[in-house]
Amino acid sequence: MAAATRARVAHLLRQLQRAACQCPTHSHTYSQALGPAPSGKTTDYAFEMAISNIRYGAGVTKEVGMDLQNMGAKNVCLMTDKNLSQLPPVQIVMDSLVKNGINFKVYDNVRVEPTDGSFMEAIEFAKKGAFDAYVAVGGGSTMDTCKAANLYASSPQSDFLDYVNAPIGKGKPVSVPLKPLIAVPTTSGTGSETTGVAIFDYEHLKVKTGIASRAIKPTLGLIDPLHTLHMPDRVVANSGFDVLCHALESYTALPYHMRSPCPSNPITRPAYQGSNPVSDIWAVHALRIVAKYLKRAVRNPDDLEARSNMHLASAFAGIGFGNAGVHLCHGMSYPISGLVKTYKAKDYNVDHPLVPHGLSVVLTSPAVFTFTAQMSPERHLETAEILGADTRTARIPDAGPILADTLRKFLFDLDVDDGLAAIGYSKADIPALVKGTLPQERVTKLAPRPQSEEDLSALFEASMKLY
Repeated sequence: MAAATRARVAHLLRQLQRAACQCPTHSHTYSQALGPAPSGKTTDYAFEMAISNIRYGAGVTKEVGMDLQNMGAKNVCLMTDKNLSQLPPVQIVMDSLVKNGINFKVYDNVRVEPTDGSFMEAIEFAKKGAFDAYVAVGGGSTMDTCKAANLYASSPQSDFLDYVNAPIGKGKPVSVPLKPLIAVPTTSGTGSETTGVAIFDYEHLKVKTGIASRAIKPTLGLIDPLHTLHMPDRVVANSGFDVLCHALESYTALPYHMRSPCPSNPITRPAYQGSNPVSDIWAVHALRIVAKYLKRAVRNPDDLEARSNMHLASAFAGIGFGNAGVHLCHGMSYPISGLVKTYKAKDYNVDHPLVPHGLSVVLTSPAVFTFTAQMSPERHLETAEILGADTRTARIPDAGPILADTLRKFLFDLDVDDGLAAIGYSKADIPALVKGTLPQERVTKLAPRPQSEEDLSALFEASMKLY
């Protein structure tokens, strides 16, 4: 009987596999065939979807005090940055906390594009405060800083590098329970309200790295489109480019069942697992929203429809890449941000040189997708079409150049700097940029095409000028 049942189940699974929807959103260029059991496997055979709870709606921020009251919070840490601390989103949160009798302390020293030093300052504040819940109001910098503060305050004996991604840190799995964290995103880019990732500049090596664990994802993300009306146009553009690349990279990443090693225990399965059928749906949908609304959101600060949709797209792409991962655009972006010399982006009120994260990611995108297209040309053509390219007579070998040209036009229309040279880099910087990319194995190994140091050098050189 048992053998007959097993045979019946196997037959049904095969039928389901054959009947699965084969439309571009749900199908996969690479085979998603059901794999055998994990014994003896060298590549993974499963993927896991982990996201924060999300609540969306205009004005939803005012519910945060009630949420904390429902959680039984008595002593809350409110994290933000100096600029936002004077703006309505933070005031709305504080009003809600006061109205609901929540005791709280404000930490407003978050650094835009955080460093290990700025993380540690926030961690020290969190340890001293003995908080039982956290609220992060801001962009990715604030949400990531708050995740790190929650983690290390919950694990006070840990060294800072214990949880930082290998090879820079030890990459230990997180096994301690964390406090509730409510994220209130005020930008439309990082998707950090949905993910277990916290990114920072490791100053000693002048390179970006991070912490990646499902355990640090927020308990709840309050996505309130009214906050997006406070964003200057360059902040809207650069955060939108992050959404664009999250979607493109997660959709074209190495498929999850081709990623190695196969984890010996589920706790060691990485947050970034490779492209998978569920992440694909979110990535493609986010890309369609970017194609329709990003230019409108940049050009008209009062276009609530466009800015609201970009806020949602950020979360959608976050759900996708938070479980699939990103690859070369992000891996190469970290030294571009970390080695910045004198460039200061327009519309960012900071006292230090700054290449905004979304800008550092998108500047290499034409070169990167020209390079990766040969591994999944259909997906590259599909994304080019979503972004406006006419692919009716396109040849498969031209997938990379077609997507690259589509991206260049998209960036040119939005007044993006003309490549890495325009933000202060030259050919002489390429060895340092390559060196800064090499430690980013957590993401670069998810590229569908392996890359040598020579390949990386060529990609940086090709990104010096876009137009």
